Amino acid sequence: MKYSELHPSLSAFSRIVYGAWRLADDSDTSEAHVRAKVDACLEQGITTFDHADIYGDYACEAVFGQVLAAKPSLRDQIQLVSKCDIMLLSERYPQRRVKHYDTSAAHIRQSVTQSLKNLNTDYLDLVLIHRPDPFMDHLETGQALDALVNEGLVKGVGVSNFQRWDWDLLQSGMSHPLVTNQIEMNLLTRNSFTDGTLAFMQQYGVTPMAWSPLAGGELFGHGEAALRVRPLLEREAERFGVGIDAVATAWLLAHPAGIFPVLGTNNLSRIRTASDALNVSIDRETWFELWTAAAGEEVA
Repeated sequence: MKYSELHPSLSAFSRIVYGAWRLADDSDTSEAHVRAKVDACLEQGITTFDHADIYGDYACEAVFGQVLAAKPSLRDQIQLVSKCDIMLLSERYPQRRVKHYDTSAAHIRQSVTQSLKNLNTDYLDLVLIHRPDPFMDHLETGQALDALVNEGLVKGVGVSNFQRWDWDLLQSGMSHPLVTNQIEMNLLTRNSFTDGTLAFMQQYGVTPMAWSPLAGGELFGHGEAALRVRPLLEREAERFGVGIDAVATAWLLAHPAGIFPVLGTNNLSRIRTASDALNVSIDRETWFELWTAAAGEEVA
């Protein structure tokens, strides 16, 4: 496994991140079964685990937290990421009238405090604002995030799904740096490569994280773009002796921005091969072959 720093103030993260958003969807959410998934990650050097307060209708963090409750020493081997500000309509919160965002200081602190409790830890390595909030008071939000870092409850802060202007606004209200932007990036969702989002991060030395690197499974489906790109994925998969999912992930890893793909699956066999992507070499021309096939047209 390769490791890299999002920021000098943080521990190095594994270049492949395990996304825990589906943990509560599994028919077996026992500590032993979840521990098997964690062990499968650790055996190949995947040490970074990505969460959010809302995943699994607010259940996933506690499902994962069983593992740390049973073996607290594991906390020293891993990095924990979580997110907040999306307020779901849920039976857990019957008083809510509408799905919305909440970047108030009170909610950020409440969410992080609950995540710490659910995960059975006393700090998060990274907390992200999950979605841009059009009602955000950037000074209040920024000060709340700074306070969490100052108090040692989180080691670093970042964002998810932010455009450059959202990033600039929040950062202007903070003393600590935003260290990453987790955005949707995959062969079928390529807008961030050309709309300035990735260019902005590269310009300022910000390392991005990529959610849904396999397009939510669409790469394995029958959509037109998936059918166009799959023969090339299969060609490279055969060449390197891996699955096509490893090639699709390697396409992101090859980018000079240093993208961290966040892979989420409950399938133990897939978890055990998640690091295969690091054994695939994607050169410039192959990278553009895959881009062209996905786009259905050559670059201008």
